[in-house]
Amino acid sequence: MAEHDVGSVLAAGRSQFMGIELAVAPGALVPREETELIGRAAVDVLAALGSPSPRVVDMCCGAGNLACAIAMHVPSARVWASDITDACVELSRRNVARLGLQDRVSVHQGDLFASLAGLELERTIDVIVCNPPYISTGRLAADRAELLASEPREAFDGGPYGLSIHQRVVKEAKPFLRAGGWLMFEFGLGQERQIELLFARSRSYSGFELRADPASRPRVALARMQPA
Repeated sequence: MAEHDVGSVLAAGRSQFMGIELAVAPGALVPREETELIGRAAVDVLAALGSPSPRVVDMCCGAGNLACAIAMHVPSARVWASDITDACVELSRRNVARLGLQDRVSVHQGDLFASLAGLELERTIDVIVCNPPYISTGRLAADRAELLASEPREAFDGGPYGLSIHQRVVKEAKPFLRAGGWLMFEFGLGQERQIELLFARSRSYSGFELRADPASRPRVALARMQPA
C-alpha cells in the first residue's frame, strides 16, 4: 500500500478487509490486501479440519483484522488475539465490539504468547495465524523509511534480518498447538527460503506449504505441528 493510500485510509478511519469494515487508527498497522491471503488460508484449513468448535490464535493482531475476519467467516470459531502495544489492543477490542464478536473473540496484551498464559490453551489450538513485522531494522533506516511516516515502527521492524519475531513464534507456538494444528505466517518478498529453514530446524512441524499472491510471489507459509 502506497504511503498516500495509508494516509487516506487513516483519514477516513476505516478500511475493508476480507469483506468486513474495520476501524483503523494511528498506532496500528493499516490492514493490507496481501494479508487477506493468510486469512483465506486459515479459513480453508479450518473448513478442511471440520472441527465443530475450532480454536484460533491471532498473534501480532494489529487492528484485529485477521481475528475478526476469521471469526466472521467461520461462525463456530473461538479466537484469541494478542498484541504488545496499547494502541493495537485498544483498536482490536474496538473492532471486535463493533462487529458484535465479543462472545467469540478476546483480545489480550503481552509479549507474544506470554499474553495467553493461564488461559489453559496449551495443546488445544487448531490454527495460529501471525502477521509479524518482517522488514529489517537497516531497511527501515534506509529505503523503507517512508513506512514510518504514518504507522508505528513495531508493525514493521523485524530485527537485523527481518525474521526475529518469526523465529520466536515458531518456537513459542509449540506448546499451544494441538498435534496436527497449523502455524501460518505472512512474510516479506524473498524470505520464503529462510522461513522454510526456520520450520525445518525446529523439527516440530511437517507439511510445509507456501501460498502465493496474484503475482505468483510467495507471501504465506504454513506447516503442521507433529505429534509429541
